[in-house]
Amino acid sequence: MTAEAEVLGELRRLRARVPQLTGALAASADGLVLARDAADAEGAEHVAALTATALGVAQRLTDATGQGGFRELLVQGEHGYVATYAAGGSAVLTLLAEPRINVGRLHLEARRSSARIGALVDEALERRPDPRPQRRPEPRTPATAPAKSGPLPVRPPAAAPAVPPLPTHHPKEA
Repeated sequence: MTAEAEVLGELRRLRARVPQLTGALAASADGLVLARDAADAEGAEHVAALTATALGVAQRLTDATGQGGFRELLVQGEHGYVATYAAGGSAVLTLLAEPRINVGRLHLEARRSSARIGALVDEALERRPDPRPQRRPEPRTPATAPAKSGPLPVRPPAAAPAVPPLPTHHPKEA
């Protein structure tokens, strides 16, 4: 069985355990669909691309606030939830859920599945041969040897941007 088929199987088992899920997809961190269990294939490609963008923002946010590496992101809309979970070192699990879902159950099941999916994807990447052709280095002659030069200039690190304070909310009195 291929890794893609195993990941798809995990997505289907997750949807069976959590019936309020309306869609599930595993994608690479750069937004390519690895497997999906949703009716709309074109929509899955779009969601995977948006997931990659949200992942980048979430990683920057956790870094800027000192919260460590990205683990999960939950967005609640008027018509339900979008939840994204880190799945190993190079993939993410994104789920769409009805508004009536038990969010605790969603997290419990999704965290388990994302760990399984991450292991499958990471293992498949380790087994995959390097597609680049192997080249033998050419012997160096004085004519092809690199010119010796001084050290490259080093740019000082930029200061981390300050996180602006959150705006305060003042409810209107009726």
